[in-house]
Amino acid sequence: MEAYQKAGCRFIVVARKTSRLVEELNQAQWKPSPKTDADAECEFRYQPDGWGQAFRFVALRYEKKADEVEAGEAEQYQLFETSRYTYRVFVTDLEEPIDLAVWFYNQRAGAENLIKEANNDAGLAAHPSKRFDVNGNHFQLAMLAYNLNCWLMLFNREAGADTGTLHHTTLATARLRFLFVAAKIWRHAGRTGVSYSDHYEERGLFQQLMDRLRAIAGRGPSFGPVVAAALT
Repeated sequence: MEAYQKAGCRFIVVARKTSRLVEELNQAQWKPSPKTDADAECEFRYQPDGWGQAFRFVALRYEKKADEVEAGEAEQYQLFETSRYTYRVFVTDLEEPIDLAVWFYNQRAGAENLIKEANNDAGLAAHPSKRFDVNGNHFQLAMLAYNLNCWLMLFNREAGADTGTLHHTTLATARLRFLFVAAKIWRHAGRTGVSYSDHYEERGLFQQLMDRLRAIAGRGPSFGPVVAAALT
């Protein structure tokens, strides 16, 4: 927390379970949580031992099913459970409502998957040189390759797709579908072309992509759309 404050960073971090924190949870004013997957939610100010000041804590509470509750059940601190409830507790300096703060934290899992993909498939984790400027250039090129792949997938989406139905296609999959494909380059009568096998499964999708690329046209300082419906 000291490092975050010193650097001026906003934060939301999972809180570790302690007996004092459980007491705070038991004394907190809980209310229904219709905008999250929890049964109840609460927030309070709390200063753990050794901390320089009190912070905002937000918590979600999930009721255990009847067959999960046993008389005299020992609390499992590592699971952040009590005999009746399971908790998710966060410490944060965010001022947003509880559901938005938890939603923001939940995006962490998706972000970690994207970082893992960039490391493994775009070569982001490689450090080809002992010079900082060279590694910096490599980083920028790797991110450019990753972002171009994301743009390619958006560019080739179905006209009726929206953010709810659009699925992320990884860089490795895109390579297999559009780049590492058997083809033949031919030249005839002053023309050069590329012929793909009739067994190429993505032939129709690839043709759609090429048609859209050819349809790109300038419109003032920007470019005109090649997909009729905007992504919503």
